[in-house]
Amino acid sequence: MTNTLSHSPLLKVEHLGVRFAVKRNGFFGGKSYLKAVDDISFELARGKTLAIVGESGSGKTTAALAVGRLVEAFHGKVQLDGKDFLALSDDDLRVARGKIQFIFQDPYSSLNPRLRAKAVVREPLDSLTDKSEAEKQEIIDQLFAAVGLRKEQQELFPHQFSGGQRQRIGIARALATEPELIICDEAVSALDVAVQAQILNLLRRLQEERGLSYLFISHDLGVVQHMCDTIAVMYMGRIVEYADRKSLFNSPQHPYTKALLSAVPSVKKRGVSQAQAQMIDGDPPDPVNLPAGCRFASRCPLAAEVCRQKEPELGVLSDAHQVACHMVE
Repeated sequence: MTNTLSHSPLLKVEHLGVRFAVKRNGFFGGKSYLKAVDDISFELARGKTLAIVGESGSGKTTAALAVGRLVEAFHGKVQLDGKDFLALSDDDLRVARGKIQFIFQDPYSSLNPRLRAKAVVREPLDSLTDKSEAEKQEIIDQLFAAVGLRKEQQELFPHQFSGGQRQRIGIARALATEPELIICDEAVSALDVAVQAQILNLLRRLQEERGLSYLFISHDLGVVQHMCDTIAVMYMGRIVEYADRKSLFNSPQHPYTKALLSAVPSVKKRGVSQAQAQMIDGDPPDPVNLPAGCRFASRCPLAAEVCRQKEPELGVLSDAHQVACHMVE
């Protein structure tokens, strides 16, 4: 089922699947696969932010990496500006890669420690553009100013910056090719709360100034509520709830979403009453041997027999809200 919450998508993902081969069972055992991402669809409008949220192991980061072709998709389609990004090759792929850039989770490991800051920011310009050295330096100067770093800091090495400053370098690097889509993979989770707020404010300002679209990967709904227009909640490779920000935070429908919300103090009282507040007990099912029915059933306080027998599909509650749950009318 294709989600249609946006009307003019920059990014359109249809039935995306990613699987990883795992060790064979016994000498003659057939190959088994872990379905990290299992048939998900979503859209992202220009100038907007879509969050994909979920626990560790939900598949959210793998989905983002597949969208950016950093891991191989097993099936599905990723359309960027109406073109099938997964089908591009050679020069067409090189041009398209300039339109999608990443900001990674760890500002300590995502920067080459042997390069000066200006060389880090110049890397995508060297590999994805044919600009002259003078043009590259002008872009680097502008980007350092845009992310709040001083020109003389271009000569420093990553270890000479704080964590927040390193993430600013990462943001500058992502902006170098003037991308349309930036994938933020847990971009602030390694930073302390005060620095998180600074980086989130910077990302919002850059979005307004440059018309950027963000695919925002996070496990923290407290961060997501301040950044995103639309939210897809993932569990065990599937999207279980998909809604605009207001609908999701004011009226969450899936028991898993309610549990995620109740675990965040800053959003605990919005959309989830104390009676509804649920902690997630138990462990997720084996991703290689998934049970029949709903993948959340073994941990869900509302689960009925139908939940253990039949996997729920995303059903439309309204133009702005979809949920995959048998217990939701």
